[in-house]
Amino acid sequence: MADQKILAGYAVRRVRRQAGLTQAAMADALGISPSYLNLLERNQRPLSAALLVRLAEQFDFDARGLAANEPGGGEGALRRRLADPIFADLAIDRAELIEWLAAAPAGVEAFARAYDRMGADDIVAQGPDPAAAVRREIERWRNHFPDLDAAAEALADELRLGAGDLYGAIAERLRVRHQLTIRVLPVDVMPDALRRLDLHARQLQLSELLDPASRAFAAAFQLGQIEARAEMDALARGGGFGDRVAERLYRRHLQSYFAAALMMPYARFLRACEATGYDVELLQRRFGAGFEQVAHRLTTLQRVGARGLPFFMVRIDRAGQASKRFSGASGAALATAEGRCPLWHLHMAFERPGALHVQLVAVEGEGRWLTMARTVAPQGRRYGATAAEFVVGLGVAADLAGPLAAARGIDLTGAATPIGLGCRQCLRANCPQRSVGPAGRSLIVDESERGVSPFRFAAD
Repeated sequence: MADQKILAGYAVRRVRRQAGLTQAAMADALGISPSYLNLLERNQRPLSAALLVRLAEQFDFDARGLAANEPGGGEGALRRRLADPIFADLAIDRAELIEWLAAAPAGVEAFARAYDRMGADDIVAQGPDPAAAVRREIERWRNHFPDLDAAAEALADELRLGAGDLYGAIAERLRVRHQLTIRVLPVDVMPDALRRLDLHARQLQLSELLDPASRAFAAAFQLGQIEARAEMDALARGGGFGDRVAERLYRRHLQSYFAAALMMPYARFLRACEATGYDVELLQRRFGAGFEQVAHRLTTLQRVGARGLPFFMVRIDRAGQASKRFSGASGAALATAEGRCPLWHLHMAFERPGALHVQLVAVEGEGRWLTMARTVAPQGRRYGATAAEFVVGLGVAADLAGPLAAARGIDLTGAATPIGLGCRQCLRANCPQRSVGPAGRSLIVDESERGVSPFRFAAD
């Protein structure tokens, strides 16, 4: 994926304007023609690695911020906003959207801010939604935080120099450098907690209910909270959260991100992904991680010059409610949409716990995707207690899915299950599974005829 094209016209234009240069002057400084720079700024040419280096040398250009600084969060984030039913009659296609991004990036950013503010105003009566604010900030970064990855990778290399056991190495570092010992306690002592930091006793207390992968993750979470504080503080300030709860939720996400990056260091993990065909179960064993931990890590592989496949991830319960949604660089509305289609095997995975369900789907207006789904059980399950169960879904665009181990034997250009983003947003006619009519469409009621679907609607 290292040769993936980088379209960064908005970022280049912003650098030029901040420097107060004309296109001709900047082109001269970079050693390219003004016409080529014009094409770059209009996203009609990709940014090459050599030009990235020259930008960094001449204008102190930080390539790590490319994903975070696209107008409106980029094409994927803009498409999710335009999926709102209030825009249903406009039929804005992808080509028009790309043209808008290239021609009027500031206008795109203004629209995105206005739309997001409108959405916030609509829920004032219910109070602010800190989780939604955190999701927006994570999506702005495409769930890839280069500074955290770099810090975690350097620390992982340092820890592995002295020990092959990562959990033991983390425990030793906490003890020696930070005077914190790890103590695993019986469930009777910690009946309602899985992890607790007791600063009075200088202990990180872990429940005996945690499996080895979760213990390693909890220890890495704590180490990151201490040693990556500066990076997390900077990211939290950049989020500009006015709500303290939202900031704490965001910090918890960053701490979890660091823990996963410490267990699965970027370069080593990406090499393993490419060598195994992104075989999730094999990656679990190789890195001593859980299925959900690996699935989340797959959504983060967007380092400039060393990108992995752009996965999305979603976690749902039996009622279809999503408790985790990460589209990463995939731009997949399947991850971020409020609704989901019952024809998606994500829901059927509950019927075969532990089995991996692979499905090729065609999403209306969103292309074709290869998806995988499997049940996961949260840590802390006790006999006789209420047993929570979730399904984690992963997906990648079908035209990129060829290298996947899960794609073996599947014709990625063949028949795919047609699904939508929930009935209110889906415009597929004659769907037998439809529960309600689509938003913005008039229903057609004919007493003399009954179709496959009880909800017929006008085409426009």
